[in-house]
Amino acid sequence: MRIWIKTLAVIAALSSAAVADETAVQIGDAERGADIFRACSICHDVGQGAKHRVGPHLNGIFDRPAAGFEDFKYSKGIIRARRDGLVWDLARLDAYIENPKALVSGTRMNFRGIKDAQDRHDVLAYLRQFSASPQDIPEAAPTALKREIELDAAILAIEGDPEYGEYLSTECTTCHQIGGDYDGIPVITGWPEEDFVTAMHAYKEKIRPHPVMQMMAGRLADEEIAALAAYFSALE
Repeated sequence: MRIWIKTLAVIAALSSAAVADETAVQIGDAERGADIFRACSICHDVGQGAKHRVGPHLNGIFDRPAAGFEDFKYSKGIIRARRDGLVWDLARLDAYIENPKALVSGTRMNFRGIKDAQDRHDVLAYLRQFSASPQDIPEAAPTALKREIELDAAILAIEGDPEYGEYLSTECTTCHQIGGDYDGIPVITGWPEEDFVTAMHAYKEKIRPHPVMQMMAGRLADEEIAALAAYFSALE
């Protein structure tokens, strides 16, 4: 089954709901996605009669708020993301499949992610069949795919100055515990630098939903994010 989404032109149109007569482009190959999903089916069930397994079943996943099942025990990270307003729209599902821990710190999903974009899109096309009104595609949400974390290799290659990071960290440590203790606010010490940089850019580009973090990250230049990553990664 082929599933179609809007072009980039439609992305802009989505905000005003003026999408009906736009050109559609393919998101992925659902048949191929079914094959790729077999690796995911160790933990997740989808389709008729799907049940929770290690992970929740994925029927109706599109546009569902995170931690949406009362009969499933979610990780603290996912519950926190729910409080922050995370909804499983197409862009965030794509980001989560690419790197779960970059989107949701503390998730129990022990999965390195699918790095190949087309593989992810094929899986999403497969899963889309089990959400509401797939026959309405491209009219029904999600109707557009936007890659919101396209970190250039040059950004990841920036070598942060930990001393400058310590200088910048004051605002961070008014909320986050520098000792690595969790008191309801995520621990940010000891992160791999790349994960930290990716997460901060996810806030900066508003793919992570927390509005305060979006504001804080939005103020930071790439070099400043790298410096903070270098500083916090060295703290136990």
